[in-house]
Amino acid sequence: MNLMQSWVGGANEPECDFPLNNLPYGVFDDGRGARMGVAIGDFVLDVGAVDHGQDPALFAAPAWNAVMAAGPEVWAALRARLTELLGDEAHRAAVAPHLVPLESVSLLMPFVVSEYTDFYAAKNHAFNVGSMFRGPENALPPNWLSIPIGYNGRASSVVVSGTEVRRPWGQLKLPDAELPVFEPCRRFDLELEMGAIVGMPSQGMVSVAEADAMIFGYVLLNDWSARDIQAWEYQPLGPFQSKATATTISPWIVTAAALAPFRTATPERERDLLPYLREPGPMLYDIDLEVALAPEGGAETVISRTNYSQMYYSAAQQLCHHTSSGCAMRTGDMLGSGTISGATPDSRGSLLEISWGGKEPLELPGGATRSFLEDGDTLTLRGAAQGDGYRIGFGACSGKVLPAAPQPDWTKE
Repeated sequence: MNLMQSWVGGANEPECDFPLNNLPYGVFDDGRGARMGVAIGDFVLDVGAVDHGQDPALFAAPAWNAVMAAGPEVWAALRARLTELLGDEAHRAAVAPHLVPLESVSLLMPFVVSEYTDFYAAKNHAFNVGSMFRGPENALPPNWLSIPIGYNGRASSVVVSGTEVRRPWGQLKLPDAELPVFEPCRRFDLELEMGAIVGMPSQGMVSVAEADAMIFGYVLLNDWSARDIQAWEYQPLGPFQSKATATTISPWIVTAAALAPFRTATPERERDLLPYLREPGPMLYDIDLEVALAPEGGAETVISRTNYSQMYYSAAQQLCHHTSSGCAMRTGDMLGSGTISGATPDSRGSLLEISWGGKEPLELPGGATRSFLEDGDTLTLRGAAQGDGYRIGFGACSGKVLPAAPQPDWTKE
């Protein structure tokens, strides 16, 4: 597919994240209240104010959940109508008054998160982390090549890009100590992920193909992680408080329809999956991803580049497996992919891997180093699928680390 032409300023530039081919959905506020919008070029369109062809009730609340719940026919019809309005010069006079410059708006949470599940589904990441703690011969758990491993997270922890993240307190056990202490996290980290957003609800088990059709779109996702808190708490049940501080998502939902030209297959299986998890076709996407770190008052440095195609399990497989117990899925559920790491050191998706557990600190320009995040650091995730003369971008997913809150007196000896 080639670049689709639009009359909107900036939309036809090759480096624009938001050409007519994209049309991602978000929620914005330009000082006149929160409203549903679509990004196009250098602007955001107030969708509820134009002749969108759908029930106005779908746009009454500043969140995309009602549109998601309306189903695939509405998704397709709305996308087709917006493509017409923003692509055909004949609609300029009616639509242009409802375009707002992106630089002048605040971007808010694009949907209400019903539930949140995070997975551990990229092999390079799982192998790296397992190698650090169990050695390369035992890096992958015995079940890893058969099942998408995940855990149920906190919907209340999900925040939109730009939200500051405060370093958490928690129980952590120092290497030479017998018992834990209650202190601020010393090994705070990022995780480069993608989030898949469930549009259609389910009752009972769904197939991989049905799961794929249920997914409305995707966001960038940073699952902030307190590694030292996790090391003490995760045995035997897994992450809990170490993952409950914050999960940052990008403000634009890039639809599955916009990403369709970039489908790619999951890797060849090292052992056969059970029949219910086998895919009927390509279920991943070719999306370039990067992580940048900016110290307080310093310049930004890209510390990792990878691609969503590095996943071993697709979001559709994760969703299928999630329903296999009979677990009902709701509109607005979100599935985190798990950390996306490539095969080379410069493509690792967390500082835990980049610094190899702190043994090989990352060197930044000017001589600073990082094993884990320091107060004042700003982390920014970016991603885009590259087409022929255009790109399908997600915008930025960023957050700044603030110092831990003052210790309450009642937590002291």
